[in-house]
Amino acid sequence: MFVDEAKIWVKAGDGGNGCMSFRREKYIPKGGPDGGDGGKGGDVYFVTDENLDTLMDFAGKHHWQATNGQPGSSNNKTGANGKDMVVKVPPGTLIYDADLDLLLKDLDEAGLKVCVCLGGHGGKGNKQFATSVHQAPRYAEPGKPGQERNLRLELKLIADIGLVGMPNAGKSTLISRCSKARPKIASYPFTTLEPILGIVELSDERRLVMADLPGLIEGAHKGTGLGFEFLRHIERTRIIVHIIDIMPPDGSDPVKNYHRIRKELEQYSESLAKKSEVIVANKIDLDPKGGTVKRLRKQLRHRIYPISAVTGEGIKDLCELLWQKVKQARTEG
Repeated sequence: MFVDEAKIWVKAGDGGNGCMSFRREKYIPKGGPDGGDGGKGGDVYFVTDENLDTLMDFAGKHHWQATNGQPGSSNNKTGANGKDMVVKVPPGTLIYDADLDLLLKDLDEAGLKVCVCLGGHGGKGNKQFATSVHQAPRYAEPGKPGQERNLRLELKLIADIGLVGMPNAGKSTLISRCSKARPKIASYPFTTLEPILGIVELSDERRLVMADLPGLIEGAHKGTGLGFEFLRHIERTRIIVHIIDIMPPDGSDPVKNYHRIRKELEQYSESLAKKSEVIVANKIDLDPKGGTVKRLRKQLRHRIYPISAVTGEGIKDLCELLWQKVKQARTEG
């Protein structure tokens, strides 16, 4: 199950109470105060784990809490500190304060760690309040409460290439050809119901991360079809690969389909629509004379890269092209 949003409550541990105690030892008539301090409550950290690619761990667990600090004790013994809560999330997770609707941290790299709630300080024992004029204080501090927050987690997958297009354009077939990803492939629309990541392995140990998204249709920004909520997962991509089905099963016009998808991208995000785009004409095995691809080039006035995801024709050259474009994008930052 793919989960890319979650709402949770997190709380750091409370500090332990300070201890009020007096020494009671034989032959020492005036032992004095010896109450120890309470321990600090545990903090709450979020850390990115590259082995995770979904927020599924939060689907059934909405409360995350660090342990409390232990109270102090006699003989000036400080209470043990509470254990920190370390929450693992996939790279690309955005952490929002749900009450303030404020972005706290964008964990866009593997290995990042951020503290979202600080544990409460332990209270002081009565030993800490002893002075030359007040040698037997009979009070100690309570521990401070730990911070707590309502958080909203949002996942934006990190990929070099994002595949977009109409349903049944061949996105899933292409990613299965280029990588070891095995998405569901069928002859009916919306076979892809959730984003799929695939690693494209090229020669000389070169690698690309490709994201296959559910198909878009006209009106997706209004919730038609599967909507366009999954487009957040290509906001981080360097290159958009727009796959055009040159022989749509419903007999629609490939050129109009291209403009429909472009409009949906613009409706979602202006910055997304401005990303570098590679236009791919798929299913050229159904058009041996190449007339449809010629018409696409003429009407769209863009460079078109013809492939057949079924037979594999043109895919190797396409991957090399994408590598060059991604390499250039990485260099430009």
